Amino acid sequence: MKTPLVEFRDYSFKYRTQTEPTLKTINLTLYKGEKVLIVGPSGSGKSTLASCLNGLVPHSYAGEQSGSLLIHGKTNEKLSVFDLSSFVGTVLQDPDGQFVGLTVAEDIAFALENDCVAPAVMKEKVAESAALVGVGHLLERSPQALSGGQKQRVALAGVLTSPLDLLLFDEPLANLDPATGNYAMELIDDIHRKTQATLVIIEHRLEDVLRRQVDRIIVVHDGCIAADSTPDELLATSVLTEIGIREPLYLTALKYAGCEPTRQDHLASLHLIPLERHRENLLQWFFAQQARSKEKDRNVILEAEDISFSYRDQEEVLSMVSFHVQQGEMLSIVGKNGAGKSTLSKLICGFEKPTNGWIRYQGEDLAPESIKQRAEKIGMVMQNPNQMISKAMVFDEVALGLQARGIPAEETKRRVEETLRICGLYPYRNWPISALSFGQKKRVTIASILVLNPRILILDEPTAGQDFRHYTEIMEFLKRINQEHGVTILMITHDMHLMLEYADRTLVLSDGRLIADAAPAEVLTDQAIIEAASLKVTSLYELAVRSAIPDPIAFVDRFIAYDKEVRRQ
Repeated sequence: MKTPLVEFRDYSFKYRTQTEPTLKTINLTLYKGEKVLIVGPSGSGKSTLASCLNGLVPHSYAGEQSGSLLIHGKTNEKLSVFDLSSFVGTVLQDPDGQFVGLTVAEDIAFALENDCVAPAVMKEKVAESAALVGVGHLLERSPQALSGGQKQRVALAGVLTSPLDLLLFDEPLANLDPATGNYAMELIDDIHRKTQATLVIIEHRLEDVLRRQVDRIIVVHDGCIAADSTPDELLATSVLTEIGIREPLYLTALKYAGCEPTRQDHLASLHLIPLERHRENLLQWFFAQQARSKEKDRNVILEAEDISFSYRDQEEVLSMVSFHVQQGEMLSIVGKNGAGKSTLSKLICGFEKPTNGWIRYQGEDLAPESIKQRAEKIGMVMQNPNQMISKAMVFDEVALGLQARGIPAEETKRRVEETLRICGLYPYRNWPISALSFGQKKRVTIASILVLNPRILILDEPTAGQDFRHYTEIMEFLKRINQEHGVTILMITHDMHLMLEYADRTLVLSDGRLIADAAPAEVLTDQAIIEAASLKVTSLYELAVRSAIPDPIAFVDRFIAYDKEVRRQ
C-alpha cells in the first residue's frame, strides 16, 4: 500500500496582490517514493504548487489559503520553511541563484555548517554527496567557473548531504544542452533509485523528461489539475495539445499519418511502440508530402574568417572559425555548454576582439568600429530580459538608444512608436515594464534593439523557459520581422525543435571549433556531429528509421514543413 507524503485537500491559494486565486480547489496526493512530472502553460500555477511543497507558500509569499495541505501528516501552516528544509530539497532552474560558497566543497557543506556538524563528519558527507553526482574532482573549484551541467550537479549535491523525503526540481533542463540535459535526467533517475525519495520535476521539455520513466504526470491549467495519470494514459488523450503543451514529436508524426495510437501502444517510449502496425500509414503520409524547395543564394551580409579568441592567458575558446551569413537568413548556432557560442556573439558585436582573423559586415572590416557603431548594424538580445532593461517605462526603454545618439525628440517618438507597433507593444507604450509578462519583456528588449534599425539580430536562447504557446508567439514574431522587415537573425539555442523548425541553416560548435555548417535536419541525423557537439538525435529520425522510411532525413524535413502549416491554420 502506498504511503501519502503530501496531501492537497480542496486547497486554494490567492497571492495578497491578486484578486483571483492562483490555485483553485486542488486535490492531489503525492506518495512516498514516487517520481512525478508536473507540466502546464506559463502562469498555470505550477510554480505556486512547487512553492507550497517547500514552504515558500504561505511563509515567504503572503496570501490567503483555504482547504488544507498536509506534509508528513502536518498542516503546512505548522511547518516553517526551516522545518520543511529538513525533508524537502529544492534544485532551482538557475543554479547560480542558490550558490553561497566560494568553492564547490564549501557550497555543498553549507547546510551541514548551519547544522553544526563536526568537521570530520562534514568532510565525509560532502565527499559522499559529491561522488553521488560525479563532482568529486571539482571540490576545490569555484561554482561560478563550472559549466551549466556541472552547476546543476553541484546544486543537487548540496541538497543530498542530508536524507530527504522529497526532492523538487524546477526546470532542470532549461539551461542545458541536449546531451547534458539527457545526462541530468539519467542522474535524477539514478538519485531516485539510490535514495527512494519522492521526486517532483517541473519541466516544459516533456519529451526529454520521458526518456526516463516517471510514475505520473500532473497537468496544471488555470490553477486547476487538468489531468493526473500515467504517461501512457495522458499521451493517448488530447489534453496536452488542448492547453498548449507540446507532446513528443514522434507522437505528433504518428497522428499526422492517421495512425490513431492508443495507450496500449506504450506511447511514453518510442522504443516500445509497435511500429509495424503503423508503418503503412507513415509511408503513405511520407510519400504524399512534397519536398521543400531549397532557398536561393542571397548576398552575404556577415562573414568571419579564421577567428580565434582566448580570455587572457587561458586556452583558446574559439579556434580558426570561418563562416558566412546570408542576408535575410534565420541561422541557428548550437553546441554544448562552453563550446564558444556566446563568445562568438560577443566578437561579432565587438564586446571582445579576436586574437586572430577578421569579421566583415557587407564586405567591410568591423575591427575599426566601436561597440556603439556596430550596434547600429548588429543588435544583441540576451537570454534574460531583466539583464538588459534599465528604465521603468516601456517607451523610455525603447527610446534610450536613440536618445543616447542625440536623435531629435520628434524623430525618436516616431521611430519608437513605429517599432512598438511592429513588436505588438504599442498598447503598452505607457506601461511600467514591471507590469509586463516575461514574454512581453522579451519583446521590449527586442524593440529597444530594432529601433536602431540593425540589419542583424543575435538572440541568446530566445525561448528558454517558455511554454509551447509563448515559444510559438516569440518565434512567429521573429519570423515576421525576418520576412517582412528583412532582418537577418542568428539564434543561439539548445532547443533542437526550434532549430529544425525555424533555422535555414545551422552552425555547430564543439570545443571552440566549427564542426558543421549544414541544414538543421542534416545536423540532427549525423551521429558524429551529434556526439561531438552534445546534441541529440531527433525522435522524428528515430521514428523514421524504426519504421523503415526510405529517406529518414527527408521524413524529418517534411514533418517540419507540414507541422508549420498545420499550426498556422
